[in-house]
Amino acid sequence: MLAPIHHEHPDGKDTERFICSLLNTHEQVFFLVKVCLNSSDCIPTLPFKSLGSVRFLMFFFFSYAHQGCIYLIKRYRKKNTSLLQSSASYDEDISDAEKVYQECQQSGPLSFSDCIPPARMKHCSKIGEGTFGEVFSTINDSNETVALKIIPVEGSQQVNGEQQKTFGEILHEIIISKELSCLNMKEINKTDGFIGLNNLHCVRGCYPEALLKAWDKFDRQKGSENDRPDFFDGEQLFLILEFEFGGSDLENMNGKLSSLVQAKSVLHQVTAALAVAEQALCFEHRDLHWGNILVKNIKHKHNEFILNGRVHSIETRGVHVNIIDYSLSRLEIDGLTVSCDISNDEELFMGQGDYQFEIYRLMKKENNNCWSTYNPHSNVLWLHYLADKLLSMNYKNKAQTNQQKMLKSALKSFQSEILSYPSATEALMNCRFFQ
Repeated sequence: MLAPIHHEHPDGKDTERFICSLLNTHEQVFFLVKVCLNSSDCIPTLPFKSLGSVRFLMFFFFSYAHQGCIYLIKRYRKKNTSLLQSSASYDEDISDAEKVYQECQQSGPLSFSDCIPPARMKHCSKIGEGTFGEVFSTINDSNETVALKIIPVEGSQQVNGEQQKTFGEILHEIIISKELSCLNMKEINKTDGFIGLNNLHCVRGCYPEALLKAWDKFDRQKGSENDRPDFFDGEQLFLILEFEFGGSDLENMNGKLSSLVQAKSVLHQVTAALAVAEQALCFEHRDLHWGNILVKNIKHKHNEFILNGRVHSIETRGVHVNIIDYSLSRLEIDGLTVSCDISNDEELFMGQGDYQFEIYRLMKKENNNCWSTYNPHSNVLWLHYLADKLLSMNYKNKAQTNQQKMLKSALKSFQSEILSYPSATEALMNCRFFQ
């Protein structure tokens, strides 16, 4: 039995300050809603509307009888993730830098050692890279493996042949990463198919020696296309996003998936995640090549998602998929469009040698080079690309059983059929491959 809460809660602005102080000091915050036993009226003890700018990540309900009333206790639990705020809730006239620090819940930059203490730093290994920067794995305070995406921002030096991102540009990725990560907490449209964001920080300083050693080891073993990040001075700013560990990207899983049975589950899970995000956020990924699809082995046999209030289940076949990297993505939050304008990025549309580059040109043709508008068929284009990759991949089980032959034929039919659907949602609900 839960004991009554005896805090006196003042009204209006004082209430909001009271709640904010709780959020800053407690793991859990309790709110009461009073339901009179002799009335159908619900009387909130706190003005919830004053908290419209705060989005809570997880809640549970409890109830108990007290002095002739039932009190519903709404308990919000703070996860490792920072509280989600979209750019729609920023104060007016604040700079992009202030918005980023607000997202990080910081007043200014931290040091690398504040963000990655020595006990975690010694476990860092480089696991990936991009023109944006580097990705390292390490452990968190719960001894779980996590991924750290480290992005230099606001500096004058070029990195990997590109200008560093500004605070305004990186804000786009922060907002989208948070919104998609929180889809695994929703009730109407829910999926865990997007990588979970645990935390983010802005730091300042030279690249730590331990990370440079991890960078060198990766370069020796796999080869790096990036510049060695040893040229940054002590004033350089970095954004560090801590994600759950999602496994290996699909490109590096070539020859490691057991068979087309697992490939079908990968395609099904990706399609479901895109469909949920379409319905919840009018989402387009716009860069869903096989390097942005992570796959890890799991034990549970089914993965559930919710689409427009209906629960669905996918056979995992021993693999779980997470979609990553939203640098080109587009979504809508409370009527606000968050997108990346790539209309003048001529180099992006000139690539050759892989179907991936043709997808960029097809997207540009379909949206008339207007990247703020919503065109969910772009997700379908990437599903067509993914089917092409899955058909060309090598698998551990090379036996041409009847099941394998039937699956290959079905996947080819999917590839022929998929482009006729206007969105991932329509493909998921109507394509024979998923029925």
